[in-house]
Amino acid sequence: MPHPVAPRSALPEAAPLTLPDAGSPRPAVLRGRIGSGFAPVPHRYHLYLCAQCPLSRSVSRALVLLDLEGSVPRTLLGPDPGDPDDPGRAALRRAYEAAGHRHPAPSTAPALCDTWSGRVVTNHTPDILDGLLRLSTEPAFRGAP
Repeated sequence: MPHPVAPRSALPEAAPLTLPDAGSPRPAVLRGRIGSGFAPVPHRYHLYLCAQCPLSRSVSRALVLLDLEGSVPRTLLGPDPGDPDDPGRAALRRAYEAAGHRHPAPSTAPALCDTWSGRVVTNHTPDILDGLLRLSTEPAFRGAP
């Protein structure tokens, strides 16, 4: 018996895609995963977040909702990515360099870093959220100080 097929609805208009200037460097997307070379251990990971970034705010909310504030520390970066006096930006730059990405592109946030190796695990927000969810299911993270 054939199944009725519903007519397709029109897709909403998408906003025009704006690309950066051809000469401007693009940030590298790092896609490491907790559990794939990065063990889920309390206090091993550190988040770098920027208050002006909606993606960073989403990660911060997830950290609170998953009750991981006590086991995943975070650093709130200043608003100016080029500020040489911001110690958080300097630490994040070192983590990008440790990951092998010595390029002129900016060190972007949010970023999840491994404190054992000193490198960025991922700066891809969906991967960060997946990693936090995985950490929240680990018995070692339940009630971690």
